[in-house]
Amino acid sequence: MSAEYATFGLAPAMRAGGVLTNGGYQVHREFLDFIVNGSPLLFQLCDLDAVSPLASDVPPAIFTAHVRGLLLEADAPLPGGRFVIYGCPECEVLACGAVTAVIEADGPDVIWRDFAWQTEERADLERNGYHGIGPFRFDGAAYREALRPLLDGAAEPAPARRVLLIGARVAVLAKLAAALRTIGIGAEITQDASGVPPEELCTYGAVAFGRAVGEADRAAVREQFERAGAEAAFVDGLAPIVPLLVAQVESALDRRAVPQRRLTRLVAADGEASLEVTSACRVRLTMYRLDRLHRTHAEDVFDAVLEPGRHRIALDPRATRGESFVVARTTGSVLVAPVIR
Repeated sequence: MSAEYATFGLAPAMRAGGVLTNGGYQVHREFLDFIVNGSPLLFQLCDLDAVSPLASDVPPAIFTAHVRGLLLEADAPLPGGRFVIYGCPECEVLACGAVTAVIEADGPDVIWRDFAWQTEERADLERNGYHGIGPFRFDGAAYREALRPLLDGAAEPAPARRVLLIGARVAVLAKLAAALRTIGIGAEITQDASGVPPEELCTYGAVAFGRAVGEADRAAVREQFERAGAEAAFVDGLAPIVPLLVAQVESALDRRAVPQRRLTRLVAADGEASLEVTSACRVRLTMYRLDRLHRTHAEDVFDAVLEPGRHRIALDPRATRGESFVVARTTGSVLVAPVIR
């Protein structure tokens, strides 16, 4: 293949949901991202909080229409042959903003060009064009080979979005389940998973244990899932703090390969948080703390765009008193770490 060609592929991705310190919610979304030259195209857009049109919760007819559009088997939805590449994860309305591009055939090849940020019917390339991205020329056969299985139902299914909650503190589990459902993740509560049919166990993407669940009981649950052939992630709840537990669940549901994540490492120790990001992105750090009376305190302690690499961020000693934890969020990734003294 000529050096002018870019490679094209698809890979599962997610926009991590969560409970925010201001009381708001961020919806969990799962989608297929476009992998161009081995890296998610979304990563080239820095701090963009968006999802592709190939989302798991899109109705089948609309999903199929998006795929046919990318295959150039349907007319472009926007003037000038423009297609939506990434849209708002909350509402997907063009007025909220979307990344669009012209997709066209050039003989057997397919070209993506003139990327732009668009909020109206027509794109203004002079003001809102992504001048450093593209154009990309894809080998037509390889391009269609990546997309066409989506029409045949042969694509890899989206990861399970249900979570099984096991613990002794029913009130905390009920609040956690409600929070997870609010952001789009199904959640069920049980004290004993022994009676759950194997086929139902396979629908759970994660199992979250409360701190009161003993190691023997945890091992028994893991054995049940193993016998059922269910590939669930197991989460040991750090503290009875609902936003913290939601973040742990979101982190556990992220099954992407490390190169396809923006946030890959988080350690909190010696008065600082050490983290690593793979591409330029906005990182937000939130501290959660239990005081001596087991009251919860939450504080946003850092919010800025970081360049790729490792970073050390000082933590306020007052925010790390008692039992404390750090949650790091980027556009699509979340990690949780206890503060080690």
